[in-house]
Amino acid sequence: MPKGEPDVSLVTGFPAFTAKRMVRKLVESDARERVTLLHRPQVRLAAEEFLRELKPAARRRVRLLEGDVCDMDLGLSGPEFAGLAREVTAIHHLASIYHLGVKREVAERVNVEGTRSVLELAGECSHLRRLCHYSTAQVSGARSGVILEEELEEGQRFRNVYEETKCRAEQLVRAAIAKKLHATVFRPGVIVGDSGTGEIDKFDGPYYLLVLIVASPLDVSLPLPGRGAAPLHLVPIDFVIDAAYHLSRDSRAVGQTFHLTDPNPFSARSVYQLCAERAERKPPRGTIPTGLARAVLRAPGLKQLARAPLAFLESFNHQTTYNCRNTQALLEGTRIRCPSFDRYVDVLVRYVRETHSARKQRREDEIFDPFI
Repeated sequence: MPKGEPDVSLVTGFPAFTAKRMVRKLVESDARERVTLLHRPQVRLAAEEFLRELKPAARRRVRLLEGDVCDMDLGLSGPEFAGLAREVTAIHHLASIYHLGVKREVAERVNVEGTRSVLELAGECSHLRRLCHYSTAQVSGARSGVILEEELEEGQRFRNVYEETKCRAEQLVRAAIAKKLHATVFRPGVIVGDSGTGEIDKFDGPYYLLVLIVASPLDVSLPLPGRGAAPLHLVPIDFVIDAAYHLSRDSRAVGQTFHLTDPNPFSARSVYQLCAERAERKPPRGTIPTGLARAVLRAPGLKQLARAPLAFLESFNHQTTYNCRNTQALLEGTRIRCPSFDRYVDVLVRYVRETHSARKQRREDEIFDPFI
């Protein structure tokens, strides 16, 4: 591809919220850029609907392509695979399964083998400028203390197969970088809604407690699992996308790893105290020992919280700091910064409240479940 020509980007991971947001960012930031959105056949209708939501000028530059990162040659025909290898200049590999209760074979197939398949395509691309691999800060597993961006294999114990398989996927990318593949690794923290609108696709992870706080009666004060003194590494989706997009175009980021995290995270207790305050509810009081959380949280009024994965509950006492000096250094001079949680908590709470109310209205004749 001649220098100065617009990118032709491949995006994996649809229908994940991150993949949708990255497609929008790509076509809205450069009026010349073209995007190929890889999607599984099962979500074809959702992909077509997403395409219709784009502005006409952007829509014309997005091509839908049926395939699957888990299959040989991404599930594409020979001509389709060869066509991608000829034209693609950038790959944003967002395909991942992050459900903490996922079966090992599924996590390995999607997170590890899916990454291997994308790397095989990258190796065939004749004009590839950058492979962007979206990992997670949780590849640090159960390590505590300060985690550096260049660290990966440190003998850590993993709390679930998600952390383990994402770490193994990163190992594959690092091996490819060692063989001169132009790749960049992004490790977001726990992604929450847009800092301007609150928009998010599903209520999981930290939202288990947030929904309970917003939906609870005014006179109910929920306990937290553990002391909640450890930092909760929340990061809004808009910062993740904006930072990754900018770094994907910075030549200094080739071969580097970036923590897309809040450099000054709030403690878990502070996060939910702020949420309760903005929702005009009683702040969380008291604690539940993490080891007993599952049993206690099945008590009347708290059973929904028992759906929260134990790994998430353990984060309330996990003293980990993600150093993001690489990210801060390369974003220096831009306006891209991770906003402080207290600056966008209001929009998160408002979005949860409005979404919860709308769902409750639609399902008023059914048993209420805020997580469906």
